[in-house]
Amino acid sequence: MPNGWDQIPGARGCTPESCSYRDLYSEFKELGLELFGVSTQTPLEQKEFSARNNIPYEILSDANLDLTRSLRLPTFTVPEVSTPMIKRLTIVTKGGTIQKVFYPVFPPDKNAEQVLNYLRNSR
Repeated sequence: MPNGWDQIPGARGCTPESCSYRDLYSEFKELGLELFGVSTQTPLEQKEFSARNNIPYEILSDANLDLTRSLRLPTFTVPEVSTPMIKRLTIVTKGGTIQKVFYPVFPPDKNAEQVLNYLRNSR
């Protein structure tokens, strides 16, 4: 982890958040939903992260910041990393339209459960 990682708002907790989605992945699939992660890391970095954490859903690379800029996603910078990073947030879409945004995400390890409850109640 870069120096001061835990003190950067929106940085801490990305692994617990990703793993909570991993742990509830089958419940999202039972509802007929697709999950995707997005980060500004390279595909190689994402592949390593996914393999190390047994992530069953695809993590998409926005290393060029196209999505980040077009949606004006909140970011933060770290001196050791050249590309801005996306703060933890969850976007629920339907038919290409954003239905709900969970931001800020706290606690990160409970976000998947919160989103799953929202989706079950909004059907």
